[in-house]
Amino acid sequence: MKRSVINAFIREAKELFRQAGFNLPPFAFWSPDDWAKKGSEADEIRDNALGWDITDFGSGHFEACGLLLFTLRNGNYRNPACYPKRYAEKLMVVKQGQVTPMHFHWNKREDIINRAGGNLVLELYKSTNNEQLSEESFYISIDGVRKNCYPSERIILTPGESICLEPYIYHTFYGEQGKGTVVVGEVSDVNDDAKDNRFLKPAGRFPTIEEDEEPIHLLCTEYPSA
Repeated sequence: MKRSVINAFIREAKELFRQAGFNLPPFAFWSPDDWAKKGSEADEIRDNALGWDITDFGSGHFEACGLLLFTLRNGNYRNPACYPKRYAEKLMVVKQGQVTPMHFHWNKREDIINRAGGNLVLELYKSTNNEQLSEESFYISIDGVRKNCYPSERIILTPGESICLEPYIYHTFYGEQGKGTVVVGEVSDVNDDAKDNRFLKPAGRFPTIEEDEEPIHLLCTEYPSA
């Protein structure tokens, strides 16, 4: 992905979050020069991958298959003594028709929340024992209401609605066409993108960046050491 494209989408996300009334923490606005001055006091942000995150899942077509995220808080299973949090929270921007590929998590239970904007569409499957798509029905919870879900069933979340996804539940999601961009929240167990994403088809998680202009903000994979 070109840095200019990443910068443009981050600017758009900041405005969407502002319009939705969701105020970002101060580190969301740190510049690369700000980061160059940060010492070990910012290690929680570095070590737990807080901040801006953008991916095209290796597709090369971000607006068709991609996701912009901002991780607000997170724990760290690899260093629980230093980071004892057992939860995480994210904001995401999902455009109309912009797909996050089918995947599940081995460990993470998560609530996916439509915070504002358009409608969020999810398609769900239970995983088989060999991690393929099951034809069995299963139960999910939508805002505390238990629902029997059939394989490939489309669940549409309007603003304010949420769904709880257990580990081993395959899910893909995208913004419903004609309804606008969606501001999505996620509240979950600790997030570990390095070891807890099982994509049905191989997908890249972090993009290769073409540096055609200076970054306005560093991504969570780019922070300099203290």
